[in-house]
Amino acid sequence: MIKVRFAPSPTGFLHVGNVRTALVNWLFARKNAGHFLLRIDDTDTERSKTEYEAAIKEDLSWLSIAWDSLEHQSKRFDRYKIAAGKLTASGRLYACYETPEELDVQRKMLASRGLPPIYKRATEEQNKKYQAEGRKPHYRFSLHDEEITWEDLIRGHVAMKATTMSDPVLVRADGGPVYTLASVVDDGELAITHVIRGEDHVSNTAVQVQLYKALGFAVPQFAHMALLKTKDGEMSKRLGGNDIRALREAGILPMAVNSLLARIGTSDAVEPFATMAALAEGFDFKKFGRAPANYDVAELEKLNEKLLHQLPFTAVKDQLSFADEPFWLSIRANIKILPEAKQWWDILHGEVEADLNHDDRAFIRSTVTLLPPEPWNEATYDAWIAAIKPTTTRKGKELFMPLRLALTGREHGPELKKLLPLLGQKKVIIRLAGRVV
Repeated sequence: MIKVRFAPSPTGFLHVGNVRTALVNWLFARKNAGHFLLRIDDTDTERSKTEYEAAIKEDLSWLSIAWDSLEHQSKRFDRYKIAAGKLTASGRLYACYETPEELDVQRKMLASRGLPPIYKRATEEQNKKYQAEGRKPHYRFSLHDEEITWEDLIRGHVAMKATTMSDPVLVRADGGPVYTLASVVDDGELAITHVIRGEDHVSNTAVQVQLYKALGFAVPQFAHMALLKTKDGEMSKRLGGNDIRALREAGILPMAVNSLLARIGTSDAVEPFATMAALAEGFDFKKFGRAPANYDVAELEKLNEKLLHQLPFTAVKDQLSFADEPFWLSIRANIKILPEAKQWWDILHGEVEADLNHDDRAFIRSTVTLLPPEPWNEATYDAWIAAIKPTTTRKGKELFMPLRLALTGREHGPELKKLLPLLGQKKVIIRLAGRVV
């Protein structure tokens, strides 16, 4: 069975890049009747916060990205210790004593000679000197000198030489495991079959391929997605920021986020999807491109608007507890985000101001007595206009706009033929009469 994982660190809120990774993993799993594991990477005990973990779960749930199982790395330290012991016994994990400052000097010296910043292993004599100074070691994984290859589901054949990479640190001086070790142990022991993540992890993958083998684990298949590209400052200026919580608070629908993030960077057109099942049905790694995926918040807003215009009242009634179905069906085609519905509810049920000139007020006065009798429906507005036209020389906008302003205080919005039945004859007469004083 296919099994994938999404592994966020609870050190902050999820942003669109995180969610795209989670979504693609989830869609791949669902398309193939697989298993989606949520793994909380909380080995950094100082920065990891329970409130961030709660926020991650809340955001995923809001997006309908449901996990089939949950793991915490903080509960698996014993497994990482056992794995480190196995690597030490096989000679693949060795002690190092250099300080960060010494390593920085080493990198700068290599750079000055035009050489890649690859870690140079200390001699036995140097290590004895470090030990005599009482230094605590960290531990590195000894890479074998070979070409590391894999068939990437997005990038195709990938080949990297181990000689171009430094031996990675796997265990810190305090004994804590580094991400590389913990992630490989989890993938191996939890039977992860596919690792799907951003292309910024390609070099990590090369190291991890050797590490999987050194620990006796099956090497999973990999898929490295091109990263998201955004306009500078775009997300900070619109919709509150690039984290999912801000999008939710701004009134963006979860399926607008999912519809966009599932399709950008692929050969498929970006279009609104009402359900996750429909999104999963068309998922295919063959559609993913190598160029950076363009994340455009304006495109997100358009998707959100299209989805809103299709939603039945049952889909929004929990968020619009103040409203009813006739109201929703009347205004949904004229809003871009859900919170705007409350604005129209207040316009219909509260007080509105209208800026009308003297001629418009005189015109409004002449229309009050021409209002059709109740009961009112969507045909009422047309009947009213038909009664008004013979009494005035006004046409088009000159005729319609004063009526709209008098009744709603807005130049744009839902059709008046839909709003009149919601307002009712009594309120319409009061508003019209109030504009002629």
